Amino acid sequence: MEFTFSEDQLLLQQAVRDFLEGECTPAAVRELWDTETGRSPAFWAKLSEIGVPGLLVPEDHNGLGMDERDLVLVLEEAGRAALAEPVISTAAVGVPLLVELSGKGQSELAQKWLGAVANGEAMLAVGHARSPFVGDAHVADLLFLPDGENLHAVPRGETQLTAQDSNDQSQRLFSVDWSPSVATRVASGSEGAAMQQAAFDRGVLACAAQQLGVGQQLIDMGALYATQRQQFGVAIGSFQAVKHRLANAKVQVEYARAVVYRAAHSVATGAEQRAADVSMAKVAAGEAALFASKEALQVHGAIGYTYEQDLHIWMKRAWSLDLAFGTGAWHRARLADAIIDGQGPVRAFGYCAPKA
Repeated sequence: MEFTFSEDQLLLQQAVRDFLEGECTPAAVRELWDTETGRSPAFWAKLSEIGVPGLLVPEDHNGLGMDERDLVLVLEEAGRAALAEPVISTAAVGVPLLVELSGKGQSELAQKWLGAVANGEAMLAVGHARSPFVGDAHVADLLFLPDGENLHAVPRGETQLTAQDSNDQSQRLFSVDWSPSVATRVASGSEGAAMQQAAFDRGVLACAAQQLGVGQQLIDMGALYATQRQQFGVAIGSFQAVKHRLANAKVQVEYARAVVYRAAHSVATGAEQRAADVSMAKVAAGEAALFASKEALQVHGAIGYTYEQDLHIWMKRAWSLDLAFGTGAWHRARLADAIIDGQGPVRAFGYCAPKA
């Protein structure tokens, strides 16, 4: 059995990496912090030109028709570049929801939005019951929101948004006031609950993939600084204690990488153990990214605490991704339930009713 990625998948990853290295620089990331939305329509259009938002959109809707095994590499590069645009909510979670709805009597909804997403003309936001806030709701044209077991697709104009603070300047979080109605309900009962669960698991996988990229970038930054900073007349990277810190971080990232890739396969194939696999990926990648943050900061020393040093861009991303789509502690508990019961994860991810 072949466990490696194909040449086409690796070429796609390299193309996205090359694009982001040129367009999503630390300076560009910082520049967006001072804008009203924190997002760039021009940059989103460029992302659409290379097919990122429409990667999971079927070909008959002008997308690339790929699956999560292709997307996981793209999301990893997004984490490496600290990309702020709503790739997770739009490409990784929202698009599969639309595709699934198209097969459940909601073809008109899919017809309206899938092509628009693929062409860079629309963004999506997805709420879930593990968080009271919805990321990037302010730029989303359509929001998927839970109401108990019911799932609703709500245009942004029918919601009232309240901005929330975040420790990551690139993150935009909002509480959403809205009123569920028959017109906005797209799935209900057990079907709605199953779709919410699948969407949640896709979001978990997407966060884990980005955490891989964040962790690797932190290691690379630490290694580069270790070759430049000198002490006692030599680069600090020649000291064994420094080498060990970065090597230990690299080991954690590499161990997590296989777990994340396995989770991507489970999501793409609809495997029965999907929920357990994505939770394991979130735990492994989250711990690796947080550990890499700590070790990279130690290598940088005092300068790593300064605002001018770019290290905090990725450290904050590691922290915010660790909290997104369930904390590491929650996913460990989910895995514990699966192991103890022997029947797969049974821990419900809960439901939140909309505010009155």
